[in-house]
Amino acid sequence: MTVGTARWMPLVALGAAQFLVVLDTSVMNVSISQLVADFATDVTTIQRVITVYTMIMAAFLLTGGAIGDAMGRRRIFATGLVIYGIGSLLTALAPTVGVLTLGWSIIEGLGGALVLPALAALVGGNYAAGRERALAYGVVGALAGAGIAVGPLLGGWVTTYLSWRLVFAGEVVLVALILVGLRWVDDAPLEGPRPRLDLVGAALSALGIALVVLGVLQSTTWGWLRPRDPSLSLLGFAPTLFVVAAGLVVLTLLRTWVRHREAVGRDPLIRWSLTAVPPLRAALWCLLAQNLVLLGLFFSIPLYLQVVLGLDAFQTGLRLLPISATMLITALAAPRLAGVLAPRQAVRLGFGILFVAILWLLASVEPQLDDVGFAGATALLGIGMGLLAAQLGNIAQSSVGEDDRGAAGGLQYTAQNLGSSLGTAFVGSVLIAALGAAVTRGISDDPRVSADLAGQTGVAISGGLDFVPLAQAEAALTASGVPPDQAVAVVESYAEAQLQALRAGMLAAAAVALASLLATAALPAVTPPREPRNVTTPA
Repeated sequence: MTVGTARWMPLVALGAAQFLVVLDTSVMNVSISQLVADFATDVTTIQRVITVYTMIMAAFLLTGGAIGDAMGRRRIFATGLVIYGIGSLLTALAPTVGVLTLGWSIIEGLGGALVLPALAALVGGNYAAGRERALAYGVVGALAGAGIAVGPLLGGWVTTYLSWRLVFAGEVVLVALILVGLRWVDDAPLEGPRPRLDLVGAALSALGIALVVLGVLQSTTWGWLRPRDPSLSLLGFAPTLFVVAAGLVVLTLLRTWVRHREAVGRDPLIRWSLTAVPPLRAALWCLLAQNLVLLGLFFSIPLYLQVVLGLDAFQTGLRLLPISATMLITALAAPRLAGVLAPRQAVRLGFGILFVAILWLLASVEPQLDDVGFAGATALLGIGMGLLAAQLGNIAQSSVGEDDRGAAGGLQYTAQNLGSSLGTAFVGSVLIAALGAAVTRGISDDPRVSADLAGQTGVAISGGLDFVPLAQAEAALTASGVPPDQAVAVVESYAEAQLQALRAGMLAAAAVALASLLATAALPAVTPPREPRNVTTPA
């Protein structure tokens, strides 16, 4: 093996771990229909399972970063991989939704919370600052995007022709291979004494983030202002805003506690002063927005392709392949454009492309799939995501010193997974709310539907409405004794409402992409100077 080849071997192991951790969500998204059938449940339940996975990671990533700083990043990276492998095995064998949630959402989520902050620090510790490190973070970001985008194709093929469980069984094997590859990865030790873990700060961060995500997630069941279930009313309102507000209060307490720990000279969960570093803060907001948009779309698009159009998981994966290809190519090519595009320009261009791509995608949501238009929109979407993936991780890590890499990694992946959680929850909430409103409006305006049936349907919708295939909706109406002519009218209204709801969800994602441009002002406006490459010994 040549010295040059050996130089990049750590990136193979670290990049594989990044790919692994983000692969799951995309596999789950494309397998929604099969999971609903296998566990005899509904789309909303699977949405919760998906969101809890990213919520657990978001809630514990700051703690994971602190544990890595206290006990050694390489050691905690390996420990997190073992926990992740155990969760993958349990997921592959899961007989019920409860066990699926335990294995995938909780155990794998906790493993990922240990792996990701350590991974960010290890990349920075194994590659010298400058172009080499930028390329390394670009590759890791590209592999993260590839995991999200390749997952539908891989998971779709396995789900359609074999079983989604084999994906998680394969992850156990991949974990073992990554552990073997750790022999090439040098540790990234702190220069000073190792800090002691701030248990109170860890509890506050986990609770605060979990409450915020839980509130947004449950909005589809509780409602935002008016309670869907009167028994859950708080002062006449739905619990959603109260739970979100409670989470924000806990996070405010976290800030106060961390500042107190710093003032008395004790190790805080994270140095709050890091959040005052303008490039890091801007990168974190952009990472949150990027993942909110991406995971929101990766929840909406499979619903359109599978539930509305009736495609299977593999056909869905094929339709999403352009995202994977263009994202990977763009993320790898972007560091070579450093002389042309500064980080701020690249990120702004990325969000601008995302906005245009989503509008194009939104226009493609019709009863019949426009394959050419859909492929063009998803390919453009991948280009925008690739530009962001190539820049944001490197900006976050390059904004801090060596000792703060683990903490910055915790913040970085917290922002990403919080965005992923909110993306699935927020876009799902908009989608379900729009579905209910569109169905109610369509039925009340249709003269074929009696006033009595319209009233009964309105009451049923106020208690919650799910996104199901038209055949299933028609069967439910027939079983309820609805006259055939009225059942046809209701199904037609429901079909149109599904398309309107999907457009509303995608429009919400486009709005986030456009608003994210406001967060880019503090990003570096000048490309950092190149430093000499060290190809003989790791940094």
